[in-house]
Amino acid sequence: MKNDKSILSIAKRTIENEADAIKNLISNLDSQFEAATKCILASKGRVIVSGVGKSAIIATKISATFNSTGTPAIFMHAADAIHGDLGTVLKDDVVICISKSGNTEEIKMLIPLIKRGKNKLIGITGNMDSVLAKQADFVLNTYVEKEACPNNLAPTTSTTAQLVMGDALAISLLELKGFSSSDFAKYHPGGSLGKKLYLRVDDIVGANLKPQVDINSDVKGVIVEISEKMLGVTAVIENDKVVGVVTDGDIRRMLNKYENIAGLKAKDIMTLGPKVIQADILAVKALETMQDLGISQLLVLNGEEYVGVVHIHNLIKEGIL
Repeated sequence: MKNDKSILSIAKRTIENEADAIKNLISNLDSQFEAATKCILASKGRVIVSGVGKSAIIATKISATFNSTGTPAIFMHAADAIHGDLGTVLKDDVVICISKSGNTEEIKMLIPLIKRGKNKLIGITGNMDSVLAKQADFVLNTYVEKEACPNNLAPTTSTTAQLVMGDALAISLLELKGFSSSDFAKYHPGGSLGKKLYLRVDDIVGANLKPQVDINSDVKGVIVEISEKMLGVTAVIENDKVVGVVTDGDIRRMLNKYENIAGLKAKDIMTLGPKVIQADILAVKALETMQDLGISQLLVLNGEEYVGVVHIHNLIKEGIL
């Protein structure tokens, strides 16, 4: 049994070995990478990413990264391809084959089938003398000196190198296409990331009640409105316009300041110039505003029309925070 110090040493050594291998990939980049990127960019079809074993798992991830960054892609297992799934590949598609050795039987059988269909073939391999490297139209060199595995057997450093090369391709294509955050939102509508990119204040303000009182409402009416609407705040309205806000804090300050509150009205205790946000603003911007101001809610306007309150709890519930 290794002690804790030995475990940490192993982990650090593994990370250092893989980090060094990734840095060495930079020296492997050449005109082949540029040509492969331009080939995909010019293609009217999709990118078919294929591999066997651990390389197939990496191919799945690279395919997913392409799809999420605006390059349509499909994963095709090399073994399945030679047993019926080759029909996945259409005439305008570009095929990427991933293999450390470049000489696995499935890849060697797949290559001539791809070439026969006149599809462009990009090889990602660590063996520049392999069948894949020699037969591919473009070769991306992912050679690593050794695996992180002490026996130099388990695919570790080599698969990390494949993954990073795939990321380099995807991001190069993303930037060449001018893929923006709004484009990104189209492909990521779910989860907190997607919501940060597309969810607007107007999409969530309707979930809350709409607290408001007239400028001449008595204090009891103000307290009841804040309590019933459960947002810790109410807008103060005059001639259909927001002129102020009363918060829980204003109520506490009023009680400390006045012995007799019976004759007080909303206009006597409200805060002028309330913090507001427009309904069409991104919800994540509302969160940033609250954090900057140290507050937990904002009045929401549509132009000059008061439409409600957005609370930080709404943003937490939506996964924005």
